[in-house]
Amino acid sequence: MKKYLQKIGRSLMLPVAVLPAAAILMGIGYWIDPAGWGTGSPLAAFLIKAGSSVISNMSILFAVGIAIGMSRGKDGSAALSGLVAFLVVKTLLSPESVAMLQGIDVKEVNAAFAHIDNQFIGILSGLVAASMFNRFSKVELPDAFAFFSGKRLVPIITAVVMLFVSLILFFIWPLIYSWLVAFGEGISGLGAAGAGLYGFFNRLLIPTGLHHALNSVFWFDVIGLNDIGNFWAGTGIKGTTGMYQAGFFPVMMFGLPAAALAMYHSAKSKKKKQVASLMLAAGFASFFTGVTEPLEFAFMFVAPALFVVHALLTGISLAIAATFHWTAGFGFSAGFIDFVLSSRLPLANEPYMLLLQGLAFAVIYYFLFRFLIAKFNLVTPGREDDPVKLDGGEKMQAGSSRIELNGNQSKFFRIAATIYEGLGGDTNVVSVDNCVTRLRVEVEDMEAVNQSKIKSAGIAGINVVGPKSIQVIVGPQVQFIAEEIEKIRRR
Repeated sequence: MKKYLQKIGRSLMLPVAVLPAAAILMGIGYWIDPAGWGTGSPLAAFLIKAGSSVISNMSILFAVGIAIGMSRGKDGSAALSGLVAFLVVKTLLSPESVAMLQGIDVKEVNAAFAHIDNQFIGILSGLVAASMFNRFSKVELPDAFAFFSGKRLVPIITAVVMLFVSLILFFIWPLIYSWLVAFGEGISGLGAAGAGLYGFFNRLLIPTGLHHALNSVFWFDVIGLNDIGNFWAGTGIKGTTGMYQAGFFPVMMFGLPAAALAMYHSAKSKKKKQVASLMLAAGFASFFTGVTEPLEFAFMFVAPALFVVHALLTGISLAIAATFHWTAGFGFSAGFIDFVLSSRLPLANEPYMLLLQGLAFAVIYYFLFRFLIAKFNLVTPGREDDPVKLDGGEKMQAGSSRIELNGNQSKFFRIAATIYEGLGGDTNVVSVDNCVTRLRVEVEDMEAVNQSKIKSAGIAGINVVGPKSIQVIVGPQVQFIAEEIEKIRRR
């Protein structure tokens, strides 16, 4: 179950990655016409509407993205099936359709069905479509129906299955919706304290990838909060809408980069140069884009106490921002780009105070991390044992194949080759997948994995998540490393 949920989390990153495009378009549009929201400028209206076309259809993107990510081979037929699945449910359980089925006026339909077009249904549709693809994409029908064999059969089967899913949802969706509303109201009803609890658990769930499920409740329109969508659309309450986003800015733009500086200063002298490159890149990514995983995974498992402290500080940051009603929002994550773009939005409330709060958090993060690292001798980057060094022309055994490294090969190939050998090569690696920053690998025997060899590639960290599952934290370049590993495996 844990692996399945983690795979869902990885799949969600594809549609979520579309949000920066919407953020840029809407942010520039509101920057041009912050008062009229597009009514005073055709260009601003064009940009705002273009961006809202993405935000307003996130449920469809989730259905397609999940279907691709959860299907074998990430095939386009699965994506089409995900779209079909979502459209079936959306149409059958729309208030108008439900009113016809129940023989009542549309105004009397349960309010839950007015919210059937949401990310939860999108995720469910994508899961069903992916399951149908994995099960039926290779089915051969009799000659008379041969045209519908294989991948062509998948959307048809998916549509049929979604009829039954829709029937089940017809009865249970009002109950599910009520539970989700109660859960959301339970947290949101706590005000600033609720925002703090959300921030704390948001960070704690990062290692499992389940933070996406928590985010969907508060950021998207699963239970009606839709903090991101309402903030960018300007349809919420100034000083309140954005409370589940604002407190992340002081942490991601200032706190974590300061923690990176603390870890650099705490590293052994002979390793400072190596640690500096890692911390500089990870700190810049955190500040500029809000992508924090390269930095968090650098200490998350080697010094878990620091990560708990980080989660606590994140919760405190959200609680403070919510208490004083300082708000800003993001389309993707709480980095400098989204801060600049959102600071002119109609619902942004004293966003500059988040910068002052960030400076205070930078000081707290830096000195607290340095104190804890020194006090408890925590093994943060640069304080571990020396990894195995590799010479430029070394030949490495990778399962049954030999990989020769030389100066003519790309740096990504060299890194991939080192990691692949450390994983045990062809005889040990079962599958390799990747998310935004991590390689996710299934192996035959964990004892055959050489972690020192993997670390010698200069990666951010390693996370053993099961007896046969290991994560290699690479950073934003993980896609290129994964592609090189796939090339090596196909040799």
